[in-house]
Amino acid sequence: TPTPQDSAARIEIETPSLTGSISAAGGRIDTLLLSNYKVSLEDDADQVQLLAPIGTPQPYYTVFGWAPGGTLTGEDVPGPDTIWSLDDGAVLSPDTPITMTWQSPAGPIFRRTVAVDDRFMFTVTQSVENPTSSAIRLAPYGVVARHGEPQDLMGFFIIHEGAIQMADGQLLETDYNDIPDLDADPVWGPSSEVTAVEESGWIGFTDHYWMTTLIPEAGNPFTAVTQYVPGADVYRTLARHETIEVAAGGSASSTTQVFAGAKEWDAIRDYEAGRRIEGFGPAVSYFFGFSEQTGIDGFVDAIDWGWFYFLTKPIFFLLHELNLLIGNMGWAIIALTLLIKALLVPRARKSYLSMARMTELQPEMEKIKERAGDDRQKLQQEMMSLYKKEKVNPASGCLPILLQIPIFFSLYKVIFVTIELRHAPFFRPFQDLSAPDPTSIFNFYGFLPWVAPDPTSLMALVFIGILPLLLGVSMWLQQKLNPAPTDPTQAMIFAWMPWVFMFMLGGFASGLVIYWIANNTITFIQQYTIMWTHGYKPDILGNIRAGRQQASAAKSANSDKAPAKKPSPDKPKKK
Repeated sequence: TPTPQDSAARIEIETPSLTGSISAAGGRIDTLLLSNYKVSLEDDADQVQLLAPIGTPQPYYTVFGWAPGGTLTGEDVPGPDTIWSLDDGAVLSPDTPITMTWQSPAGPIFRRTVAVDDRFMFTVTQSVENPTSSAIRLAPYGVVARHGEPQDLMGFFIIHEGAIQMADGQLLETDYNDIPDLDADPVWGPSSEVTAVEESGWIGFTDHYWMTTLIPEAGNPFTAVTQYVPGADVYRTLARHETIEVAAGGSASSTTQVFAGAKEWDAIRDYEAGRRIEGFGPAVSYFFGFSEQTGIDGFVDAIDWGWFYFLTKPIFFLLHELNLLIGNMGWAIIALTLLIKALLVPRARKSYLSMARMTELQPEMEKIKERAGDDRQKLQQEMMSLYKKEKVNPASGCLPILLQIPIFFSLYKVIFVTIELRHAPFFRPFQDLSAPDPTSIFNFYGFLPWVAPDPTSLMALVFIGILPLLLGVSMWLQQKLNPAPTDPTQAMIFAWMPWVFMFMLGGFASGLVIYWIANNTITFIQQYTIMWTHGYKPDILGNIRAGRQQASAAKSANSDKAPAKKPSPDKPKKK
């Protein structure tokens, strides 16, 4: 049965970044599409839809209102289903704010003015006039409501998806699947988490690339609530301001910003810095009495930088600036690898020289092993004496790898989390550096217009892409700069490592694999150059042949140790 809310009038939203509409029912911002983002790389792909009205498969919207106090009741204040009066033909744009009006049966007149900039920020000002002869008490609020979990939920530990809030400098995150398990609150009911914000903060929902948050005015205390409504399967985040008293003949207002859009780093960085967003028309700035926006405390932390934030933030900054300079994210990743390797040159030089010295000492080390025999203590003592005499650190070769581990994980976080890598092209066929390698022998490594096997399928291990293959080969060549370890077990582990990494990283984002290939290639050149300039010319072909001979010898030794088969008893011959 159609309801008055279904036929309520709508105000169109038209900005360079957003299209959609606001419903007169509750004044909800409930239809919002991101103009610059599509759901896939297909030419005819739909735009990403962030907000959706009730009646669609997964409603997701913002709604504002006033909570009654004193002598007022719920019917005396505007709520989620109130039908507002709208200006006919009005369109919300960066230069044209819109105003809605509602007359309370108790006498007060409520107005709501909505403005929007050219990116993703709405500014909602709620005001009330009290023409009655008595003072009234009420509290403004804003809600972000989501019916059910999002269909495209990643559900991956590497990124937070769910409720997010900043409360006086403290970032609080609650995953979608944890919200129904929240403790009960005596005021807000079951599955509720309540936080009192004294100075500044914001609250809302964040997904992989998109976010919808409420940002009350800084300096005004409010109550931030995250809750789940079990019967309706609704997730809500709410910002309720303190109760105010409006004297007879007086008026009051409250302003809340709403961020609804893509978590673009440069956009949310500008919002945090308090810069005036270009495109916010002068009329709107004058109307609201500001020439620059108020900075939003900790807004950049809406991007999930992870535990290694002290690395992920500067790494992403460098990658972002390099991309602006070069104009191609793939080449920006390679340039970033060069910069990281340049910063690590002093440490790498010492490590590579020590590895070269270890190579020279291999014959002497073999003699020590022969002399020590099975005496492990004597072997260790003589080895340590040799290292001390020659001033060699046997663990120095591990240092470049250890330094790369946190950088690798930080870059993985950056590539997986930041929207700037989403659908970022390198060159054909690599048009999305946040996705796994789309090539394989099945489509002749991108030369045939066929889709490669799904990265999560078993077939992807067989028809592996060109980037994982290059990764394995580059890692294998890097190993051959040094002789294989004399210990058979270590030699076997080193021999298999490149190919294990090749298959293991095959399903990772192609941008990360490009970084690893570039890192291996630069490391190979760097190590070869440092060793060669100091008189230690690596014998790559000799190390390859020695490795094969060592593997053949180990195989022969294992076959010699195999127990001989017992002769089977002679069978009686047939006559």
